Amino acid sequence: MTAALSVEHASRTFKNGAGIFDIDLEIGHGQIVALVGLNGAGKSTLMRVMLGMLRPQSGRVLLGGVDLESAPVSQWRSVGHLVEYPLAYPELTARRNLELSARLRGVADVKGAIDRVLAEFALGQYADRRVRALSLGNRQRVGVAAALQHDPAVIVLDEPTNALDPAGVIRLRESLLRRAEGGAAILVSSHHLDEVARIADRIVVMNAGRLIGDLAPDTPEIEHAFFEAVRADDEAGNG
Repeated sequence: MTAALSVEHASRTFKNGAGIFDIDLEIGHGQIVALVGLNGAGKSTLMRVMLGMLRPQSGRVLLGGVDLESAPVSQWRSVGHLVEYPLAYPELTARRNLELSARLRGVADVKGAIDRVLAEFALGQYADRRVRALSLGNRQRVGVAAALQHDPAVIVLDEPTNALDPAGVIRLRESLLRRAEGGAAILVSSHHLDEVARIADRIVVMNAGRLIGDLAPDTPEIEHAFFEAVRADDEAGNG
């Protein structure tokens, strides 16, 4: 079966020498892939390349088997993403932000989609408040809600639990598991290994812009195993 989202031999470097190097990665339908690495490992850069926000200098990205550069708008509408910061207009209410996001993605029943996602992420009481007046955690919930309200087939989330309280983390976890069961392909980055291990089918370790291996989600003392993998890669002169 064709992968929902894949990257083949992709590299993208910056003037300071940082970047991503010869990356191969596939996310299949119904699969949750977790991308883990230390700060500066290249996770956000890889996600931006996979979403077309940055162009690879070599290699390519495929969305449903179609080269990203030629993917039609209708196919792009099946993607939901949150990378680095929630995209929201601070002077508009949470509801209005969700409405604009839904219309941009061609959602047929805008009100229904908004009502469902407000309930899904317990945002009802904040729906008519301006985003600038919300706590960081609730702004993050709005960003996640905007990324997911159109029921995307491909989901890319960069550190989505940032600033979320425990209840918000649990709601997000349940939402992602439910969407994967429905066939969505999900790529999520996180510093919280114990959390992603609860939901991931595969955990991919990134270091110094390269993918250096996988961790099984049921690995005992998974954080220790992660740091050992990074340390071994650094000592091998790859970091």
